[in-house]
Amino acid sequence: MRLSRYFLPVLKENPADAQIVSHRYMLRAGMIRQQAAGIYSWLPLGFRVLRRIEEIVHQEQVRAGHIPLLMPTLQPADLWRESGRYDDYGQEMLRIKDRHERDMLYGPTNEEMITDIFRSHVSSYKDLPLTLYHIQWKFRDELRPRFGVMRGREFLMKDGYNFDIDKDAALHAYNRHMVSYLRTYERMGLTAIPMRAASGPIGGDNTHEFLVLANTGESEVFYDDRVTSLKLGARDIDYDDRSQVAEVCKEFTTLYARTDETHDQAVFDQIPEAHRKVGRGIEVGQIFYFSTKYSEPMGAVVVNDKGERVPVHMGSHGIGVSRLLGAIIEASHDDKGIIWPEGVTPFPVGIVNLKQGDSAADAACEGLYKALKAKGLEALYDDRDERAGAKFATMDLIGLPWRITVGPRGLANGVVELTSRRTGESEEMSPEAAVDRVAQIYAGR
Repeated sequence: MRLSRYFLPVLKENPADAQIVSHRYMLRAGMIRQQAAGIYSWLPLGFRVLRRIEEIVHQEQVRAGHIPLLMPTLQPADLWRESGRYDDYGQEMLRIKDRHERDMLYGPTNEEMITDIFRSHVSSYKDLPLTLYHIQWKFRDELRPRFGVMRGREFLMKDGYNFDIDKDAALHAYNRHMVSYLRTYERMGLTAIPMRAASGPIGGDNTHEFLVLANTGESEVFYDDRVTSLKLGARDIDYDDRSQVAEVCKEFTTLYARTDETHDQAVFDQIPEAHRKVGRGIEVGQIFYFSTKYSEPMGAVVVNDKGERVPVHMGSHGIGVSRLLGAIIEASHDDKGIIWPEGVTPFPVGIVNLKQGDSAADAACEGLYKALKAKGLEALYDDRDERAGAKFATMDLIGLPWRITVGPRGLANGVVELTSRRTGESEEMSPEAAVDRVAQIYAGR
């Protein structure tokens, strides 16, 4: 993408109403624009990151054996009356009427609707286990929306729902989601710690939140710092192997890690003092097992292997797709701007032409641009007639992981400069070597 033809409305000054780093940088980098309190338009750069995050979530859900579908944003109130949540949910639910005076709502979550879909089409244990999920916009009418996409009213969320014949099978689905979430976050360059949490209006006894440590986090967290070094890495996980999946979950949940809602000071005090940490965390996902909370009142039953009609055991599992952008920025930035991990960056590399209009520099940049494209990498080429300092400032602000700088002086020696945004380290090499190095970095992503 040539920057001269792209829509990237960057701001030089920090917006006065942006209180946290992610909100400031998303506005300054031209990623979002506020349309109303807690409601944003996603501009091209932000939309690219949003789609990359969404694709990683899809890939890991499918890898775990979960099946995508798409449910509507608007839901009939009658489904929520069946479950008993319509009046209980509170003022966060946006209630509306259509032209026929039918009660509707803008969905904050989809337990009722997915249960209705299930009961309409599944009647035998032979069709279980089943996990369905979608990525869809949600709306919760927050009293005080703030912090940009971190606490907006409209947000993009992946929510999945498992249906199982009994508790043991449903707990395996719970564990399967935990492992798939751990892999999802690692691919985004995040350390997201599963922490025992409270269930809130979703319900259920088993629930973990996934939190990214950050000073701006809304939740106070208490944890054994050894949990931050745990990684899945490249392990080959068989999601149908209950014991293997359970062992991974045990590994990641044995060390103490809890939010303030479930914190137990007596247990916390038993951790060696050097490893006891108190901080703040940003919630980026949550998983629930809630037994037959929805299936019993809504009649989601199947015939088991004994010919008995039994309610299915269910759970729900959410990832805040749009919220993740803010969390990644909070965890990965400096005083110059964003530092995107390679897995979610809007463009893998930026090309900066130090002397636009110079025939040699222009030709070298064009060559780099085409060579990267031939390797399946779309660079962001800053071909504007701007001073070098302004181009570097833009690249630092938008946070692309790698930058190739091209100028007449280097070209006279047959080299360009490859710079890491994260470390700031630069290395001179031939244009061909720079292309090969970037291609190696992104191989397999």
